[in-house]
Amino acid sequence: MIYLNVLLGTVVVAVGLWLLWDPLPPMVLVGWMFAVGGLLWWKARSLTEIWAWSTLLLGAESFAWPLILLVQMKSTGVQPSEDQMGAAVSAVVMGLFSSVFWLSFSYGLFKRAWRPAPASASQGRDPQYQGTSKRNN
Repeated sequence: MIYLNVLLGTVVVAVGLWLLWDPLPPMVLVGWMFAVGGLLWWKARSLTEIWAWSTLLLGAESFAWPLILLVQMKSTGVQPSEDQMGAAVSAVVMGLFSSVFWLSFSYGLFKRAWRPAPASASQGRDPQYQGTSKRNN
């Protein structure tokens, strides 16, 4: 199951890069997939951590999307048209919104993955329910 999730997380992040960079050479995409797959294989010890790292990378890609668009517009050297400026504003708004979403989602997954292990069942009942049996007697 972990192998399938590493593969799916890698594909999701690779699709994010492919959407981010329009004329993307295939070798760059394959290299990115190997890098992300290696990172997920090396760092993630559970399914939650796999998706935490994947969503963290998606958040970084979402943040980079408007920056790359603005750099590409500036590199042409001509004054951008009104339509291009509207697209840039939309990219900034949607890029920041999706970046905040994915980074917040990643934070929640990391927090869940790295919390301390719950007490084992051999230590007795949950303390919340220990007092209920006394009231019924």
